[in-house]
Amino acid sequence: MTLPAFISSSLEQEAQALLTRLGRVKSFALQETMVPAAGLLPESQIAIERVLTGGRRGLHEQAADFLGWLKSPAGKGASAEEAHRRFIFLRLQFNAVLNKFDLFNDVITQRSEHETGVWLSGLDVASADALHLPGGYYQAPPVICYLDRGVGAAIRRARTRLPGGGENPVAVIRVPRERMIGHGIASSLFHEVGHQAAALLDLVASLRPELRAQAASGSAQQAWQLWERWISEIVADFWSVARVGVASTLGLMSVVGLPRPFVFRVDTEDPHPAPWIRVKLSAAIGRALYPHPQWDRVESQWNAYYPLTGLEAEKAELLQRLQAHIPTFINLLVNHRPKSLRGRALKEVMAIEERQPVRLQGLYQTWRRQPEQMYRAPPTLVFAVIGQARADGHLSPEDESKVLGKLLTHWALRSTLEVSAACALRQISQPVLQKPVSYKPVSYKPISYKPMLSLGSGG
Repeated sequence: MTLPAFISSSLEQEAQALLTRLGRVKSFALQETMVPAAGLLPESQIAIERVLTGGRRGLHEQAADFLGWLKSPAGKGASAEEAHRRFIFLRLQFNAVLNKFDLFNDVITQRSEHETGVWLSGLDVASADALHLPGGYYQAPPVICYLDRGVGAAIRRARTRLPGGGENPVAVIRVPRERMIGHGIASSLFHEVGHQAAALLDLVASLRPELRAQAASGSAQQAWQLWERWISEIVADFWSVARVGVASTLGLMSVVGLPRPFVFRVDTEDPHPAPWIRVKLSAAIGRALYPHPQWDRVESQWNAYYPLTGLEAEKAELLQRLQAHIPTFINLLVNHRPKSLRGRALKEVMAIEERQPVRLQGLYQTWRRQPEQMYRAPPTLVFAVIGQARADGHLSPEDESKVLGKLLTHWALRSTLEVSAACALRQISQPVLQKPVSYKPVSYKPISYKPMLSLGSGG
C-alpha cells in the first residue's frame, strides 16, 4: 500500500500550519505589559518560561520527526489511517502546549490591571513568607497569585503534573476577588499555602497511619475515621491559623457561612470537613497554639449563627460527638512529629511565640505610634496583627482595607527594588566582559522606606 500523494501533502501542510501557529505563541516577557512592581519575581518568570520553552521545543522536534517520517519509505508506504493517526497525536501535543500557556496566561495577564497587578505581586511576597519555614526542612518553590470569581481559594501545587505532562514549576494560588482587600484574604491565601507546605513535608501521609491506628483501637472509631478522611484540609487550616491566628478563623467563618443545609452537611466523600465542625476545629487549633479567651467568644458567635436546634437527631448527635472529640484530635495534630521535621512537633516549628494575642495587641499599639516599624515586619506577622486588631474592634474595615492595600504595594515595590539591587551588585562583582575596563566603585545602601500611612486610631 502506498500513501496517496494528495493525503501526504495535506498532512504535511497541516503540520506546517500547526508550527506556524505555534510560532505566534510568544514569551510572556515579550507580550505582557505591566509596571515593574507588578511583575513576577525572576525565579517564577524563569521557571515558567523554561517549562513553556521546553514544550515548544519538544513539539518542534515531534513535528520535524513527523514530517521526516512522511517523506521516508515507511511513511510513503503507510496507510492513510496510520498517517492521520500520527498527525492527530501531534495535534494533541500542540493543544497540551497551549493548555500550559493558557494556565499561566490567566495568571500573568492580571498583572497588567491597574493597582490589582501590584497587589497580586504583594500577595506573592506574603505567600512566600507564609511558606518559609526556618530549619532547612524543604526548598520552597515560587508562589504566584491571581484573582478569580467565587468565595473559595484554590491551589495548583508546585511539582505536580501539568496538563499534557511535565511538572508545574511554581505554586499557583487562585484568590477570590471578593476578598480583596481585608484580613480574610490571609485566611484563604495561607490555607492554600498550607496545602503546599503539607506536600513538601509529607504531612498527610505521615498523619494518616496515626489516625488509622487510633481508629483501630476501638475508641471513638467514627471520629478518628472522619478526621483521617478530612486531614488534608485540616492540616491546611492548621497552617493558616499558625500564621495569622484569629484572622484565619474569622476569615474561614466568612467563607463557609452558608445556608444551614450546607453548613451542617456531613459528606464522608468530601475531603472538606462539614463547615460547622470545620470552624470548631479552627478555633480549637487557635486555642491550642494561642490560649486566650477570644476563642470562646468566636465559638459562641458561630454557635449563635448556627445552633444545633432543629437538626435531625442523628446528625446533631454525630456533630456533638465530633465536637467533644476535637480536643483529643487537636492535641495529636499539634504534637505530631513527622520524619520530615527531624523529630520536632508541628507546633514547635511554627513562630507561635510572636503571634500570641497579647503580643499582637502590643504590636498594634506600637505600630500606631511608630508605623515605620510595620514595614519592617514579615507580611504574615502584619496580617496577624491587623486581623487581631479587627477581631478586637480596634480597626475599622475602611482603615483595614486602606492599610493592607498600601502594604501590598509596599511589599511588591520592596521586592522589585531588592531584586534590581541584587542584580546590579552581581553585575559589578562578576562583570561579563571581554577585556578589563576601569570603572568607579558603586556604593549600594540599604533601601529605606518612608511610612505611607498610619494605622487607625479607633478603640
